[in-house]
Amino acid sequence: MTAPAILTSGLGREFHGKWAVRDLELAVQPGEIYGFLGQNGAGKTTTLRLLTGLLRPSCGTVHIAGLDPIQDGRAVKQQLGFVPDTPPLYDYLTGHQYIALVASLWGTPRAERDARSERLLDLLGLAEHAAALCKGYSHGTRKKIHIAAVLCTRPSVLLLDEPSSGLDPLSVRRLKDLLLEEATRGTTILLSTHGLELAEQICHRIGIIAGGRLRAEGTAAELRGSHDNRSLEDVFLSTTGAGG
Repeated sequence: MTAPAILTSGLGREFHGKWAVRDLELAVQPGEIYGFLGQNGAGKTTTLRLLTGLLRPSCGTVHIAGLDPIQDGRAVKQQLGFVPDTPPLYDYLTGHQYIALVASLWGTPRAERDARSERLLDLLGLAEHAAALCKGYSHGTRKKIHIAAVLCTRPSVLLLDEPSSGLDPLSVRRLKDLLLEEATRGTTILLSTHGLELAEQICHRIGIIAGGRLRAEGTAAELRGSHDNRSLEDVFLSTTGAGG
């Protein structure tokens, strides 16, 4: 059996006596799209920061492609792509220049970078924006430019924090098609989202997190089946205790 691309065991992170994430057990397989559902403050972003090595665990372990993000930070970063909710673009670079900078830092050959960049810009509907300075971009355009930059490095594991926030319906559709294509290529994708429709349409499995703990996990059909075949929205609200 193939080893998980993302593996956590007993993972926890404490801030000033309060657990943001606790006893988290995740195993995401190569080529799988895993949706992380939760309300604001549930622990989704903290989990992503633990997976990247930006935060140190208070307890437990993390492995990305068999490597520890803290002990093997450089090797993990070579395989990992991270798209935060608010991407850190440089305002006085154009979109083209920002993508070229990120790709060059990851050692992507120029010819490959240029070909892949143009294709990604076209797929995400960004071709007419890429020559403008990043400082003038909307939140959605900034996010799409950063997604294009990260994917130019061809990560084996891709982490996305609220990837559809700030995107119009056409951009969300283009993003879904792109993520499905990446997964088919073998990229492991973990995305945190409020978008139940996004999770249901493209995620192979879904985990529901509340209070820093994973409360339910399975395919969308399995989760609905465990709640008398109700909608995923009903399952989410019931599981997180937000259903009133």
